Amino acid sequence: MTSKDRAYLRSLANTIEPILQVGKGGISDNLIKQVDDALDARELIKLTVLETSPDDGIDIGNELASKTNSTLVQVMGRKITLYRKRKKDSKINI
Repeated sequence: MTSKDRAYLRSLANTIEPILQVGKGGISDNLIKQVDDALDARELIKLTVLETSPDDGIDIGNELASKTNSTLVQVMGRKITLYRKRKKDSKINI
């Protein structure tokens, strides 16, 4: 993914709200399943890392990206943005 692609995804992510939260339980199988389902439905999602989380945003973002086969677009403070292209009917063209 090029820097222009990443910048385009960041611009799209500015208008969306976080749909999931990572709390004190950290990354669980249930959270990975929810992120995977959300990426199938939306392609581009935003998550919030709560202060009670055992890890910081960068570590959580990298782990979620690797476990869901997605791309970590950005980590900004406690917000994580992930992207994964749909196999068919993709709305975001990079």
